[in-house]
Amino acid sequence: MPALGVGTWRFGEQARRRQDEVAALSMALDAGCRLVDTAEMYGDGTAEEIVGEAIAGRRDRVFLVSKVYPHNATRRGMAAACERSLRRLDTDRIDLYLLHWRGSVPLAQTVEGLAELRARGLVRHWGVSNFDTDDMKELWDIDGGRDCALNQVYYSASRRGIEFDLLPWLRERRLPVMAYCPLDQGMLSQHPALVAIGKRHHATAAQVALAWLMRDADVVPIPKAARGEHVREDLAAADIQLSADDLAAIDRSFPPPARKTRLAVT
Repeated sequence: MPALGVGTWRFGEQARRRQDEVAALSMALDAGCRLVDTAEMYGDGTAEEIVGEAIAGRRDRVFLVSKVYPHNATRRGMAAACERSLRRLDTDRIDLYLLHWRGSVPLAQTVEGLAELRARGLVRHWGVSNFDTDDMKELWDIDGGRDCALNQVYYSASRRGIEFDLLPWLRERRLPVMAYCPLDQGMLSQHPALVAIGKRHHATAAQVALAWLMRDADVVPIPKAARGEHVREDLAAADIQLSADDLAAIDRSFPPPARKTRLAVT
């Protein structure tokens, strides 16, 4: 799995923007991005259609992630939802298929459904999204639950709650984190502390925020592919090596959590 990807949250919500969104995603792929994250929820499936259009002719060079609604997470419902996603994406497999968030369907039934999709070759790996520590512990105790490949959560320099207990728990089990909203919905792109660090590295504040997440190989940020030039900027963040002084400055602006907090979601 690549160390950085692009997200498509809010794609497909306005028909007049569809071609601009296809173009932005195509530019991201042209710039070297190899991981694309989407979901059946985004634009009620239209985001998956946009992704399918953008990756046409280069599917084998893309690590494709999509997500299933919790209410579709029964064995039968998940199979139907996955097949709909595959049609919209115009592909025969999804590289990583995630349960979008915890719903009312028993986890054991969801795990069985995910295992069946994997056995059929429709998905290569499966994981979860927006799972807190107690959810992960419950999943881990279910038969087949330890086949979970990843947890996708809201994580950024300004939203560090997972560092208290969830991130250590995942790391003990060698489970990576996919970080959505890594720029805290744009808030970090102009933050004075990150701007100052960026000047020392001839980089932008957004690049510093992404480099901070990528300092550990088990965290994969997925900033939104809003514009092609932004994606080129984001990819360059992988080359930034933050110093101990840089990290200390970020800790002063955004202190690590001292207690358990509610998992941030959007």
